[in-house]
Amino acid sequence: MHSLYGLLEAKASARALKRMLGKRAFVISRSTFPSQGQYSGHWLGDNRSHWKDMYTSIAGMLTFNLLGVPLVGADICGFSEQTEEELCVRWTQLGAFYPFTRNHNSIDQKPQDPPAFSPRARSAMKQSLLLRSSLFPLLYTLFHRAHTHGHTVARPLLFEFPKDVRTYGIDRQFLWGKSLMVTPVLDPGVDFVVGYFPQGLWYDYYTGDSVRSKGEELRLKAPLEHINLHLREGAVIPTQRPNTTLFVSSGQPLHLVSSLSEDGSAGGELFWDDGESIDTFETDQYAHVVFTVVKNTMTSEVLHDHVEASYITVETASFYGVKVEPTRVTVNSHDAAFTYRANQVLTVTDLGLNLSQNFTIRWI
Repeated sequence: MHSLYGLLEAKASARALKRMLGKRAFVISRSTFPSQGQYSGHWLGDNRSHWKDMYTSIAGMLTFNLLGVPLVGADICGFSEQTEEELCVRWTQLGAFYPFTRNHNSIDQKPQDPPAFSPRARSAMKQSLLLRSSLFPLLYTLFHRAHTHGHTVARPLLFEFPKDVRTYGIDRQFLWGKSLMVTPVLDPGVDFVVGYFPQGLWYDYYTGDSVRSKGEELRLKAPLEHINLHLREGAVIPTQRPNTTLFVSSGQPLHLVSSLSEDGSAGGELFWDDGESIDTFETDQYAHVVFTVVKNTMTSEVLHDHVEASYITVETASFYGVKVEPTRVTVNSHDAAFTYRANQVLTVTDLGLNLSQNFTIRWI
């Protein structure tokens, strides 16, 4: 009855907010019950400022995604007891990849927001939050999939690699969708982390450096300012130039990152709407674009257009795993500026492409 009451509170609150504001409701509940994800998100309750609590939050986040409540996260840096700087930095890095991100602590504890710490810690936390903002187009598309198909936003590795028994017990790493793997630091006083890479080709998200794994653990550098992210082969993810608030960031140009498979293929998508209207998918007030890379060519296909997408441009595109340096790159049959690095990363710049119109990028 306690949990059912939480569900009914969330349902009533969401209904009232929609009627009052005419926009989507944002409700967060601690008490939950089956079907809760339709009305609210969830936070994992009063944790403590301990390294163990940060570690166990991953299992809690993944569990609630399995239970149909994808908007979930823990109190970053811990709710009770006094946090410490290193813990708070590492937790902010992890928390940037909670579907629901909130730094929250008890009223009788010292402040633990980024400005409460040293310049180095503050800078590291700022980088993490800006990184989250830059990945918002991907995150928003994953929430669309959760809404329409019941998919998870954050998911365990075993979901994508069910035949690899070594993934079954992994609770120190996780994926956003099927392609972005997060390997956070969960222990004090270290500048490295050991992560498991299922068989296949993986790319360092920041540099495009490739890792070909046979299904093995790898030691990764992890200074205080860094959280390890890797892209699985075959993905195209939309990112966006971050800004101080999500409202401002959402209007910034896109950067498309493609992690090519061995055969040079990749695919991805973007769902976009105004971010606040009710039932935009059901009322066709959205844009949906699919990106495909095959045979040295990226194409975008606008499956559904809406005015919101016409204000967004594609500024740059990076392709990880281009084996041969191109001599020419064309965008819609016109020559384009590009760079090619020794680690097989091709970047095409100054695109200025309208998201609501199909385009083609080709290299030879």
